[in-house]
Amino acid sequence: MNKLIQLKNLTKNFDDQQVLRGINLDIYENEFLTLLGPSGCGKTTTLRIIAGFEEPSGGEVLFDGIEISKLPPYKREVNTVFQKYALFPHLNVAENIAFGLNLKKVEKSVIDQKVGKMLKMVGLEGFEKRDVTLLSGGQQQRVAIARALVNEPKVLLLDEPLGALDAKIRKQMQIELKKIQQEVGITFIYVTHDQEEALSMSDTVVVMNNGEIQQIGSPTDIYNEPENRFVAGFIGESNIIEGIMIHDYLVEFDGFQFECVDKGFEDNEEIEVVLRPEDLDIVEPQDAKITGVVKNITFKGVHYEILVETENRIYKVQTTDYAEAGREVGLKFGPEDIHVMYRMGAY
Repeated sequence: MNKLIQLKNLTKNFDDQQVLRGINLDIYENEFLTLLGPSGCGKTTTLRIIAGFEEPSGGEVLFDGIEISKLPPYKREVNTVFQKYALFPHLNVAENIAFGLNLKKVEKSVIDQKVGKMLKMVGLEGFEKRDVTLLSGGQQQRVAIARALVNEPKVLLLDEPLGALDAKIRKQMQIELKKIQQEVGITFIYVTHDQEEALSMSDTVVVMNNGEIQQIGSPTDIYNEPENRFVAGFIGESNIIEGIMIHDYLVEFDGFQFECVDKGFEDNEEIEVVLRPEDLDIVEPQDAKITGVVKNITFKGVHYEILVETENRIYKVQTTDYAEAGREVGLKFGPEDIHVMYRMGAY
């Protein structure tokens, strides 16, 4: 794939506060890329710089190899969908979608054809004359997406567009958005703080914190191979344990040595271990090195969440097996369930 957008050493200051600290990122044609992180991490500022609504304090923004950081938004081949859809209440559905084309003085027959195509794509055929104020939140969001896509941008920017929807509609729209992106075949750059949303839709996830990129990778890599404590803690749930990498494929924590699949660390290097709660099995104490007592059990619908207090810490376990409070148990896991990270201190 070709690089469509390149951010090079991007910085942004608001007064005396630095909100972006040297962002370097390549975004490819036809990619669904998500900027993921907590509030204030810089993800929306990054999106607004790509859109042209903000100018960077330093660095470059390249689009097809051309520097565009000082180019106004209307001259960029991008369109944006916001959390507040900003539909025009005095225009019906078709008129809202056609707004940008009318500004460009496109022929009416071409507009009608393009609007019809968009309505079909977003599942709103027959809604042409509908008052947008009478639409549901999900339907309004589809109109906003159609309005952005009808102008045939090379990139669609989406700033937390599902934030105002309830959980059920939100999950439905996640599927719809990915389907639309694959159908139109353009680059989507998506901003969210919702980990599940990012993992379920994206080709590439960019995890951000404190104005810096923490990790870039596929959803699988981000979840299974977090590079530091922040990513491991922010993506899903984790048991994070300090330990020692004895040598390649052998790690020590909580007083025991375990085989693992990691290598490339220094012998006896201080590291951190990630054990995902769903990778831990509750067994009889004699069948495991690490043992403890069940302190709490919560039914979560598809699994139980069990807290097991050991000599060194409390482990969180997610399992379909029930274990009553007060029971002594063992915690079992395999080499492939242990993920070793460089120790970088607390975030």
